[in-house]
Amino acid sequence: MAKKSRRARRAARRSRAVRLTEPAQSLEAETEAQTVDFSIEYHYVVEDLKRIGIIAAALLVLLIVLAFAFA
Repeated sequence: MAKKSRRARRAARRSRAVRLTEPAQSLEAETEAQTVDFSIEYHYVVEDLKRIGIIAAALLVLLIVLAFAFA
């Protein structure tokens, strides 16, 4: 079977029927505003930040000690 030319492929694309459907529901859903206490929801974030700070400080001290040791 021969390969279709570009012109034939383009014509086939244009002739395809396009179906338009209506959206099932509106994107705007009725929701009530809720207040969220972020200190309760994300309590672990503060602990992780403290841990990262301690590790960063320890690495900085290590770099300073190594700089004096090999200088």
